[in-house]
Amino acid sequence: MRSSLMYLFYKSPFENLKRHADKVHECAKMFSKAVVCHIDKRCEDFDNLTDQVAKLESEADAIKRNIRGHMPRGILMPVDKFAFFMYLREQDGVLDAVEESLYWLSYRTEGVEDQLGEDLKHFVNSVVPAIEKLSPLVGLAADFFKSPFKERREQLKSLIRDIRQHEHEADQYERDLIHQIFKKVRDPLQAFFLIRLVETIGSIADHAQNASDMMRAMIAK
Repeated sequence: MRSSLMYLFYKSPFENLKRHADKVHECAKMFSKAVVCHIDKRCEDFDNLTDQVAKLESEADAIKRNIRGHMPRGILMPVDKFAFFMYLREQDGVLDAVEESLYWLSYRTEGVEDQLGEDLKHFVNSVVPAIEKLSPLVGLAADFFKSPFKERREQLKSLIRDIRQHEHEADQYERDLIHQIFKKVRDPLQAFFLIRLVETIGSIADHAQNASDMMRAMIAK
């Protein structure tokens, strides 16, 4: 009874989860712009954009800690608590991978020339849509768990399918890029740098899909 009464007055954890997802969404365009800046060596905003991403990641970490540290024990939730925290972990992993990609990119200032640079831009653009869909996914989920209408469930499933498709496309770009790097890049250090960069960027879409898979598990309950 006590936990039931607590739940009546406890703010839904999905509110803070949505705030966290909004930070992910904010990072998406900054990430894409920063990569293009570095590849083309045509703007001076790379460091500033990287700092902004780091700031957003820090703010998102504070929200994550708040979610984990202020959820009362025994609180009633409309979803499995383990699945909820696993979703949060994967969504946070998106931000970590974005930040890691930009830091790794900053270690070499030469840019990426010719077609390989253009392919890398297309790869980033294939990853960004998966990031951008997490915020509307959480917003729709919050509404669904308040009023679990069938139409909202179908909308959630559609968004989840979209994220999965974006991840699939990004995965194909990743494999093609790595193949091109082995084929065209003769400098072993540059090849290592580019392959690790591509794998780290690819992990952004992986985390987004993992998050959407956890959401699929939550709405199936």
